Formats: sequence, C-alpha cells, structure tokens
Amino acid sequence: MKKFSKMAAIISFILIMVLLFTACGKKVSTDVEENGDQPPADTSQPPVDTDTEPTPVDDESPKIKEIKQAGKIVLGTSADYPPYEFHKEIDGKDTIVGFDIEIAKEIAKDLGVELEIKDMDFDGLLLALNAEKVDFVIAGMTPKPERDVEFSKIYYKALQGILIHADNKDVYKTIDDLTGKRIGAQKGAIQEDLAKEEIKDLKLKALAKIPDLVLEVKHKKIDALVMEMPVAEAYAANNDDLFLMPVELIDEEGGSAVAAKRGEKGLIDFANKTLDRLEKDGSIERFVIEAVEMVE
Repeated sequence: MKKFSKMAAIISFILIMVLLFTACGKKVSTDVEENGDQPPADTSQPPVDTDTEPTPVDDESPKIKEIKQAGKIVLGTSADYPPYEFHKEIDGKDTIVGFDIEIAKEIAKDLGVELEIKDMDFDGLLLALNAEKVDFVIAGMTPKPERDVEFSKIYYKALQGILIHADNKDVYKTIDDLTGKRIGAQKGAIQEDLAKEEIKDLKLKALAKIPDLVLEVKHKKIDALVMEMPVAEAYAANNDDLFLMPVELIDEEGGSAVAAKRGEKGLIDFANKTLDRLEKDGSIERFVIEAVEMVE
C-alpha cells in the first residue's frame, strides 16, 4: 500500500509539472496573439530626426487675427485728393471713391473682411493710426522715415505738378517765375518740403485740405499750388479758371505706400502680397484710369 502511495505521489508530481509548463506556454502564446508578430510599440518607433523641419504653424500676426475676428478692417484716408480718394455722389449717395480706395478694397477682400472707411484731415492720419483708431492708412502717402510707421512697397509714383489761376498762365511759365511768390501745399504732405526745396524765397501756405487750397488759387489768395500731377491734372481739366503749369517737379524718393502702425509688419507683408498681385495683373493702372475718369 505504501508502495502504491509512493508511486501515486510520483505520478501526481509529474502531472503537476506538465500542467505548469503547459500554462507557461499559453501565456507566451497569448502575448503573441495580442501584439502580433511585432515587438511592443514603444520599442518599434524610429529614433527622432533632429534635422527634420518642424510642422508649420499658423503664422498670422496678432493684428491680422484681430481684424479677421472683427470681420472688418478700418481704413484711414483723406478723401480730398482726386484721383487717389475723393467724394462722389453715386446713386444719390455720397461715396468715397478713388484708386486708393480700390486698393484698400482688394486688401480687405484678400483678408476676407469688410472695409470700413474713416475720412479725416491728412495731418491727422498717423495720429489716428498710432492711437489704433484705424488699422491702416492709404492716402497717397509718401514713406518718409520721420513718419515712424511701417510702410509697404511703393505702389504708385507720380510727378509733381503746379496749379495756377488761368489768368496767370502767361505770367508763370517756369519755376523761377515763382520766386518770392505765395505757394500752397497740403499740410503734412511731401509737397511742403518739395516746394521749399524747388522754389526760392517762397511764402508757403499749408492747409489741411486740398479743396481749400484750390479755392485759394481760384480767389488768387495764393499764386500757385504744388500737388501730385494726377491730382493737378484732374482739377485743371474740370475747372476753366485753373491751369497746369508746363513744369514738373521730381521727387526722387517719393511715391505712395500703405501705412500701418509701427510693429505691424505682418499686416504690411500681407498688403505687399495684394499689391504684387494688383501690379502683376495690371489692376493698379486700371484703377488709376477709372478714378481719373470719375473726377468731375
């Protein structure tokens, strides 16, 4: 009996060992079924390539994001400067038009927002810009360094003309004929400096609005008015008592640019892309021609 019990114990021990090994085999098999033939995921990832470019991120400037969130961009301009920007009655409604306005509309369109226009005196435009009352300025403005704002590329260059009363067309024929005379220019504009540089001993009268200066010429309170050629041509063509002198003043560093507050390079870069497109497809030239035709 003891012999049988001893044999039974041996058999029982062998069975237990078989069961243990079988169980261990199933555990390994289960791991393969769950993870497949591949090693665990955390060891199968390739090493990080430190030379790989990072994923691009949204590079819109805070100002552009702010404009898009508002759904509009606010333009500051001085709408007394045809054909750049001026008032015209369209369908019985007073409307600000001009080729600068068309450019502003294109920038707004590319941003996917509405355009709101604020009309003010030229010499108040940069104050409004720095006070964030407007988002950008387009007003035939020359990018002078002392203006201390961000400027786009030059989108239009024009010669400077001199407007006089028609009664004086045989009196004032050259720049020298204007020596010591009463000369008008828009306050804060490049024409102020140009008049001082080109006309000797002048008596300068600077006013904020071009129409007021034109009236000064009409009433012979000033002898001549220095202004950009397209503007002078527009006034002369539509007023029999005004005459464009057969002389040109050249501003070598002049031209018109879009202005934004200092630091808003993102907005200026965006404006430059729109200007590039408009130059490439001939739109700016077309805008100028259409604006000149609208001047009355």
